[in-house]
Amino acid sequence: MGLFQTVGDYVLLMAQTFKRPDKGRVFRKQLFIDFQHLGVDSIGIVAFISLFIGAIIAMQMAYNIDSPLVPLYLIGYTTKQMMILEISPTIVSLILAGKVGSSIASEIGTMRVTEQIDALKVMGINPANYLILPKITAAMIYNPILIVFSMSIGLFGGWLAVTITGITSPVDFVTGLQSWPQPFDIFYALIKTVVFAFIIASVSGFMGYTVKGGSVEVGRASTKAVVTSSILIIVFDLLLTQMLLT
Repeated sequence: MGLFQTVGDYVLLMAQTFKRPDKGRVFRKQLFIDFQHLGVDSIGIVAFISLFIGAIIAMQMAYNIDSPLVPLYLIGYTTKQMMILEISPTIVSLILAGKVGSSIASEIGTMRVTEQIDALKVMGINPANYLILPKITAAMIYNPILIVFSMSIGLFGGWLAVTITGITSPVDFVTGLQSWPQPFDIFYALIKTVVFAFIIASVSGFMGYTVKGGSVEVGRASTKAVVTSSILIIVFDLLLTQMLLT
């Protein structure tokens, strides 16, 4: 019954969250704050991780292709496919679940235990709509931008790795990047990203909103938000892959 009750509470909270904001100006102001907090502040870690992951994938592919019958441009093609289909949308989303999800859960959880949410209710404000909706909206808009940025940086990292190490020709690598373009792959990655962004923001908001106790419980809710979001991302990654690629 615990699981069903939690799911039911989550659905009811989302119903409150997605009501029309009372004041559009306040919503837009909070939305831009969350753009900065959830999106812009994540650019650095996304760029750093994507650069090195792209370089690692390219180097591993080069070292594992030891047959003269296999064309070297496949290094670039494989790096491109891995970054677009899985690494950027899924792995980076898991990283954002740790960074962004814990931040959302701790912020809202702190407001809950300090009775700021109760104060919003007394003032006639819908706390779920005021606190959670801007974060969900910001994540679903900005995360795809971060993922496209991650793809670009990852491919640049792969090119940089083969150029510095000389394990293959940069021309062959670029040829692989340009081979067999499939626009649907990027569309598929962005669909996953939007779903993952909703999971991260809504689950983390729910964990923070429903926390009970003090600072210790806020920390536990933050951890639980990251773990739950990560599990759901993996599950929905499988489901979306089955639905969209098979």
